[in-house]
Amino acid sequence: MTLRTPHRRHRRGTDRRPRLALTVTTLFFLLLYLPIAVVVLFSFNGQKSLTVFKGFSLRWYSAFFHDDVLLASLGMSLRVSLVAMAGSVILGVALALGLVRCRTRLGSLAGLIMLVPLITPEIVTGVAAMLLFKGMDITLSSGTVMLAEITFSISYVTVILRSRIAALNPEVEEAAMDLGATRWQALRLVTLPALLPSILASAVLVFALVFDDFVLAYFTTGVDPQPLSVRIYSAIRFGVQPTINAVGTLMLAGSVGLIGLALAIPRLFGRRGGLDLLSGK
Repeated sequence: MTLRTPHRRHRRGTDRRPRLALTVTTLFFLLLYLPIAVVVLFSFNGQKSLTVFKGFSLRWYSAFFHDDVLLASLGMSLRVSLVAMAGSVILGVALALGLVRCRTRLGSLAGLIMLVPLITPEIVTGVAAMLLFKGMDITLSSGTVMLAEITFSISYVTVILRSRIAALNPEVEEAAMDLGATRWQALRLVTLPALLPSILASAVLVFALVFDDFVLAYFTTGVDPQPLSVRIYSAIRFGVQPTINAVGTLMLAGSVGLIGLALAIPRLFGRRGGLDLLSGK
């Protein structure tokens, strides 16, 4: 017969699973993902109903792909996302390099100003962009949406790249210049390849943010065509149609595919951890 010491009883008590924490976590994920699951389920509903599910059907996906208005909005969102991704990455890389290598007070002040869009409510940024375009007598269109999204997304690119640039060894670039490379060649052949995973991470993030963005697009878009997020909001105001479920499901599938692509990219660079790309490492 063995006696249980208080130490062993205390150890067994600490090894027990926290049931309350597991319950709260389960409820959290149910509340978070259950509405999404309902949208996906009813996108295959054979009946024109948002409350009663009756048979699986692809009729709402077919309706979406035959809706010229929604397809035009989808094309608009893709164009805006691609342009915003390219513009913000180019400007963000240049800004990050300048902020890291500029050791003056002006550089520190510019770094603080760069963080302002990240902490400012997006509705304030949207109203400010709209007033700026109106004050300059610029007609709201797809171009104004692209300019606003590029301006707003530069900060995300800069934040991701600053830490990576600061971690680079400057002696590598200096060694390339000692071997005869110009400053531009050292930047293009040494620094930018080392930053490529982080650049791709910021590009993926900006594309996803801009494609799903509503507030900034709502205040800076024109009449037609409108981004998909704004078009969906306009359609919901006149009643929710089952086609919206199909659109939401396709957007969800696209986001999941984008994340999968981001996690697969590091394998091209010989890295094991796919999450390093998303964290900018």
